[in-house]
Amino acid sequence: MSASMVRATVRAVSKRKILPTRAALTLTPSAVNKIRLLLQDKPEYIGLKVGVRTRGCNGLTYTLDYTKERDKSDEEVLQDGVRVFIAKKAQLTLLGTEMDFVESKLSSEFVFNNPNIKGTCGCGESFNM
Repeated sequence: MSASMVRATVRAVSKRKILPTRAALTLTPSAVNKIRLLLQDKPEYIGLKVGVRTRGCNGLTYTLDYTKERDKSDEEVLQDGVRVFIAKKAQLTLLGTEMDFVESKLSSEFVFNNPNIKGTCGCGESFNM
């Protein structure tokens, strides 16, 4: 087929709803404040790195580490001056997740509100997709 025979048609669609793209990870204000506080005394680190690994009774668990540099395959989330990097293995599992920091009388921890999880263990530390 020659190039002169190829045609394309453009149509305006007015009644279709455009869905916003989902961010890989969003941070709550309390998570931003806690990350900022954690990095305040560690100038050699540029942010936190979120990953997943196989562990627990349900399959996967999250990991959080300080990072000094961005790996080539990491996805960067920059929110309110705080940088969080998502490891390649964790990128699909975290799509659309909200990262929060929760404090109670007995514990303080980062909580991942993930809409993609199909099941969790009883203690809430491991999950499956």
